Amino acid sequence: MNTLTVYRLGKVEYGDGLTLMQRFADARRQGLVGDSLLLLEHPPVLTLGRGAKRENLLASEERLGTEGVELFETNRGGDVTYHGPGQIVGYPIFQLLEGRRDVRRYVRDVERCILQTLAEYGLQASIIPKWPGVWLGEEGAPDARKIGAIGVHISRWLTTHGFALNVNTHLPHFNLIVPCGIREAGVTSMQRELGHAVSVPEVEEALARHFCAVFESERQSPAAGPLKTISAVLVRGRGPEARVLLVRRVPERGGFWQIVTGRVEEGETAAQAAARELEEETGLRLPVVGLEYQHAFALGEHLPPRLVEETAFAAWCPEGQEVRLGPEHDAHEWVDARTALERLPFLGLREAVRRAVRASGRDAPEAHALI
Repeated sequence: MNTLTVYRLGKVEYGDGLTLMQRFADARRQGLVGDSLLLLEHPPVLTLGRGAKRENLLASEERLGTEGVELFETNRGGDVTYHGPGQIVGYPIFQLLEGRRDVRRYVRDVERCILQTLAEYGLQASIIPKWPGVWLGEEGAPDARKIGAIGVHISRWLTTHGFALNVNTHLPHFNLIVPCGIREAGVTSMQRELGHAVSVPEVEEALARHFCAVFESERQSPAAGPLKTISAVLVRGRGPEARVLLVRRVPERGGFWQIVTGRVEEGETAAQAAARELEEETGLRLPVVGLEYQHAFALGEHLPPRLVEETAFAAWCPEGQEVRLGPEHDAHEWVDARTALERLPFLGLREAVRRAVRASGRDAPEAHALI
């Protein structure tokens, strides 16, 4: 029997998700891993498929910025769609076997997994032939509404991209677009249909079961759990006057600018690791504040991918405190938020800075310090 490894990744920045998807695809093509199903949530983002029409993007770049929504072009099929928190995005990385090498069958099988998952919650969804995706209501009915999007890419019978299922999704963000170019129908979520929030992990487990059943695969556990890391943003000043500490890695470690990062050692909490790394890399012993941001990404260019789960923190540095760099860095600068975002090479570090600067404008963040 074929095997399927399911990875439940939590929040993943959209660009990092594309990288993860490609790393898994490369590893699958080289026979380094078996079939994989990546289940995750993206921050708010609009994606344009190969067939996207610009008139289906209803919001200006200024409005997207105000709403905190990014815009990406992808090589998947389909028009424009939305991803965001509370929506499960699935990337099946499958090498289709001889008897399954049929594009329509593959799409129908992905749809069937979603339909069976929804049925567990008493939602009788269906397929409307002229429109892609998974629907509630009948074709032509005024209450037809989309609950799941499908957008796949297949190259040499290796599948990438996949589907998005609206669980507790922020539906007003769909007003920024004409979802999948369909003006005649609306969009819904499991939460709206059931009248209450739904456990995303439970829905992920249901999807995993149905993918294993429909694709006749035995589920395998990941070979190793993710590497646990932290990022820590050191901030001086408040609100518009806030400055962020950037440190430059020594050349043999990449030579790029970053905020403080490090691994969570055995026996440590993430908060303890953040405080320790701050002290080791800046010489400052300060309380840290959680930024309610944990995300996953692929470390370097390893194949198979090395998964990392990083938790972000912030700390506030009083004026006059001197920074003493640790051995991994050779320079430091206090910069404004815009400069920090321009210099930082990784999406997750940029998001941590955004959250820390926003937190700096609130009253007394030290009151919520974790250690």
